[in-house]
This record gives sequence, C-alpha cells and structure tokens, in this order.
Amino acid sequence: MERDTADRAIGQLFMVGFDGLVPDEAIARLIRARRVGGVILFRRNVHTPGQVATLCRRLQEINAEVSDEPLLIALDQEGGMVMRIEQGVTPMPAPMAFQAAGASDDCRALHRISGDEMRRIGVNMLLAPVLDVNNNRSNPVIGVRAFGEDAATVIEYGGAAIDGLRQAGVIVTAKHFPGHGDTAVDSHHAMALVAHGQERLRQVELAPFRAAIAQGVDAIMTAHVAFPAFEADAGVPATLSRAVLTGLLREEMGYDGVVISDCLEMGAIADGIGVEAGAVGTLRAGADIVLISHTEARQHAAIDAVAAALAAGELSSQRIDEALARVRRLKQAAAVRGWRTLPAEPAGLMAPEALALAADVQRRALKVAGSYRPLDRAQPVALVTFEVRDRTEVDEVANGRNKEARSSMLDALRAAGFDVTEHALSAQPTAADADAAIAFAQGAAQIVVQTYNAMLVAEQQRVLAALPAARLWVVAGRLPYDLDLVPGAQGRLAAYGCRPPALAPVVERLVSGG
Repeated sequence: MERDTADRAIGQLFMVGFDGLVPDEAIARLIRARRVGGVILFRRNVHTPGQVATLCRRLQEINAEVSDEPLLIALDQEGGMVMRIEQGVTPMPAPMAFQAAGASDDCRALHRISGDEMRRIGVNMLLAPVLDVNNNRSNPVIGVRAFGEDAATVIEYGGAAIDGLRQAGVIVTAKHFPGHGDTAVDSHHAMALVAHGQERLRQVELAPFRAAIAQGVDAIMTAHVAFPAFEADAGVPATLSRAVLTGLLREEMGYDGVVISDCLEMGAIADGIGVEAGAVGTLRAGADIVLISHTEARQHAAIDAVAAALAAGELSSQRIDEALARVRRLKQAAAVRGWRTLPAEPAGLMAPEALALAADVQRRALKVAGSYRPLDRAQPVALVTFEVRDRTEVDEVANGRNKEARSSMLDALRAAGFDVTEHALSAQPTAADADAAIAFAQGAAQIVVQTYNAMLVAEQQRVLAALPAARLWVVAGRLPYDLDLVPGAQGRLAAYGCRPPALAPVVERLVSGG
C-alpha cells in the first residue's frame, strides 16, 4: 500500500473528539492532515440545537475540502444522565426507566423521536443503545444505563430502541460487547473482568448482542473488560482480543458490521498497554474504528503508531482494507450522505406529543418502595442533595458550559409551596462533608435526601444511617437500589435519574402522595 493511500485509509479508521463549540485548530488539523473519518461530540461541544447543527455542518465542510467521504459525527445520547445534548430536544428517560414504565412500544417511539432529532441537527451516528445486562448491583458505570437486569428484558427493550433509532435513519451502535453489566469496576478507571464460563455468557451477556445482530445493528462498541472464557490471557480486554472480536463476534456470532472501540483514553487502556499500542492492538483484534475522545497529541500519536505498524508488517494491509471497506459501507447511510440538505436551523424538535410521551413514561416509571406518606406542607423541609460535581465521560452535567439546571428538587418543592432549605454536597463526599450534612438535617421536621449511587458510597450511607427514619424521605437519584438502605423511611422513591424531567414526577408524588 503506497504511503499516501495508506495514510488516507488509516485516518478513516479513527474517530476523535475535541474541545469547543466551534471547530478549533486541533480538529481541523486532524481532519485536513490526518483525514480522520469521524468526530465524537460531548457536552463540551454542545449548546443549542442550532449551534450543534452549525458545528456539524462546519465539520463536514472542512472535511469536504480534502475528502469525498463524509464524516461520521457521533455522540452518546442514551437517555437519563447520559444525554450529551439536553437543551432544546425531547428529554429521554434513562433506559432502565422504560422497563419500569412497562411499555416497549413507548421505548421504540421515543428512540425514533430522539434519533430523528439527532439526525436533523447533523449527528448521523448514535453510540447507543446500551445492551449490557445490569446483573451486578455494585456496577458503578452501567446501572440505569441498562434496560434491565436480565437478558430477556434487555432484548425486548434494547431491540425496541434499535428499531426506533433505525426508523429515524441514524446509524445505531450496540454497546459494550461482550457485556459490561456483571462488573464492579468502572473501565474508565481500570480494567474489569467477567469470570463466567462460555455457556453462561452465551445465555446472558451475549444474548442481547446476538439479537441485535439479527436485527441488523449497524455497529457494535467494544468493552474494556477481560473475558477469560474466550481470551486465554486475562490481562487482555475484549477491545484488544482477537479471540473475542474476531473469533467470537465475527466467526461464531456471524457479525460483519462495523466494530468500534470504546475510548482508548479510558484508564483500562491508557494506564495499561497505552493509547498508541491500544490503537494497533484493537485494529489487529478486529475493530474497524479506533475511538480517541480527548487529547490531540494522543490522537496523532495513535495514527502514527498504526502507520508504523502497517509499514513494519505488524498490521496487515488486508486488515486495514477490511476495516476501511466496512467504514465506507457504513457511510453509505442517507444520514451521512445527506448532510448538505439539512437546514441551518433544525425544525421539528420537541414536538408537543413527544414531550407528552416522554413525561408520561417518566411518570409511569416512578418507583415507590414500601409504605409511603407525603410531605406535610405545613412543616419545613431540609433537603440534602448529593450531586455530581466531578465530570466523567458518563456524568458530564456538572461541568457543562450551558448552565444546565441542577439535578435538584429545591426549586420544584418551593414552587409547590414548601418552605425548603438545601444542603448540597458532592456525590463523593469527604467525612467532613457528611458530618456537615448530618448536622444540617438532624433536627429538621422533615428531611428529604436525594442520593446518587449511595449503595456504593460509604459516606452517603453514613448520612442516611444518622438521620431519623421517622422524619426521612429518600429519593434515589440514580441507582434504585439505594432505597434498600433505609427501609424505615417515610417515603422511598426512585426515578432512575436525577435530571429535572426525572425529578418532576418525584416532586408530584412527594407533594400529593397520590
């Protein structure tokens, strides 16, 4: 393969991210000089639908200067806490909320609506849905991002989501293969391991992906998780395993679509083999797109590493050709080819019937555990809110540039006529933070605590244990399992999320009791 031809081919196999609401020099260099094939957007790139539409068009225009192959422009728009664009679009409940509401048809309809809205603003590829089975309550990274806790539920609701997104015309990505559900480690920070045998994995973790392949899912994202049942070296995650990506996914399961790695800057790869070697390794294993979301230097270095591996014969030209053919086939989608026809100001977003359906699903999803009594409007309320303050690739809202509404019930409770004071603290509080929260709430007539994965955070648990159950209401702001921590509370409610649309029915129930 000639050098110029090889460089163009290699660039097409990379999806990269950048920082800004408009294209900066970093992303322009990657598109013009390295010919990258895709761009991933995060909240750092998002303000309004009109701004995103302008951003996507400008990215495509820069790319059109040097390539006839349009860009893949992708984001994670899973619903719940993982909504990269929130303002100006229909709010999506968290995946687990759909099964709680009990209507897969609504899941299909809302995913069609969301996918159509993303396509209208220039996003042609969704890194969703999550097909992990959340069968480990201690999972810190999946949780309510999963549609359920068993394979059948995930197949039903995940399949409905795929149907809806495909009807909308966007490229659909199932993740995280072979399954990130039964882990207690967040692969953003370290590598997790799933120790089950092959038969169990085929019956549970692999079953939703097998169903998605039968549906014709466009792409599958890898997990930075080790599966020793298929990969003999337990130190090699699925993202880098030829036994998993080629032997299992391609040969056994018959999948011939695009495989995209999860971000190689996550700790499981970056702190292990490293981003550059990871890029070579995932392509060698059978991936077709290498995802590097953040750092320009690492993005260029990874592209250089792949080029060097190809030149040295460590990576075959046949493997590059296979991957390139799949990426080009993916780019035949109308959502990719039709970027020039999109209006500068997107229309048809947040239709009244879409908003009504989303609110209805969220209302039906509300879980009330055990006995319950509403708040007394005549008594003041002390509200303790554990909120996300440290941005991660999953929880971005804290450091968003859009001044998004806080994940708090304060304003809604006050609007309902309650005398409320709030003590807000980090979801990862220090001992001193927890002591201050206990002191704030201890003597209050009514105490409402909004948790955030409290079952995984000792200091949140200490706050709950220190407060009198006879005057305590607990709202699980993410994992519904938090409700089990305080069985004697006067009210225990789960909304499968803590963004304002999820909290609205919680406040209604706290206020009315109905």
